This record gives sequence, C-alpha cells and structure tokens, in this order.
Amino acid sequence: MPEPVYHQVNAARKTFKMLYEISEMLNTNLDPATLSICVRLCENGVNPQALATVIKELQREIKVMESPHIDNAKSNAK
Repeated sequence: MPEPVYHQVNAARKTFKMLYEISEMLNTNLDPATLSICVRLCENGVNPQALATVIKELQREIKVMESPHIDNAKSNAK
C-alpha cells in the first residue's frame, strides 16, 4: 500500500532539514533556496563535484567583488 502523500512530503522536509544542517556545519554558505536548487540539479544528473567547484568559484568571485581592491586603495592614497 503506497504511503499517503503527506507522509512523503513530511519525510522530504525532514531530509532537507537535515541536509541543510549538514550544509551549515560544513560552512557552505548556502541558503535553503540555493541548497534546494543544488539538490535538484544533482537529482537531474549534474555532477556534484563539478557543481561544488562552480559554487566555490562563484563564492570566491563574489568575495573579490565585495572586498575593496588593493589597486583602488593605493590610487586613493596618492
């Protein structure tokens, strides 16, 4: 006999909550929406290692863009 849908949804929520907690412990800096997208991408065949590499690179680029540039600091000091 198939499980009622609400049990399946509840199980999926619990699984995602645990996955998000693991993500936080590993300091991935992924919000729940982004983590959900990553999970769906992996479920649809995206290579998890390649996805992790892309995410790390994007996070690095964002950090560089948000931090003050050394060149700008030097030119402003003159």
